[in-house]
Amino acid sequence: QVQLIDSGGGLAQAGGSLRLSCEASALTFSRYAMGWFRQAPGKEREFVARIRTLVRSAYYADYADSVKDRFTISRDNAKNTVYLQMNSLKPEDTAVYYCAAGRTLTMTQSGVEYWGQGTQVTVSS
Repeated sequence: QVQLIDSGGGLAQAGGSLRLSCEASALTFSRYAMGWFRQAPGKEREFVARIRTLVRSAYYADYADSVKDRFTISRDNAKNTVYLQMNSLKPEDTAVYYCAAGRTLTMTQSGVEYWGQGTQVTVSS
């Protein structure tokens, strides 16, 4: 049974940093693109970042415009874990963050085969 376990959320001040982790089990991790989405209260779930599988010795990442240059997604295939380093946090980053996995994961929610349970990130001003 595939599981994605999200962790690392919490409370941060504006301008601060948090690092989210998502550990996958029962999954051939290296074959899956991994991503993070978030959902703020009263809003639709939205794309945050995606990291693809290895292509010619490189991992390509994509970011939402709202987090570009502040957030960094990375993966450690040996640990079956994907990370989201969040710097220069803003109050508008407050949301529940969900890890996602899919062999054809896109920047929309199509292609998501598995979801994590979510981890709350709250940024105070």
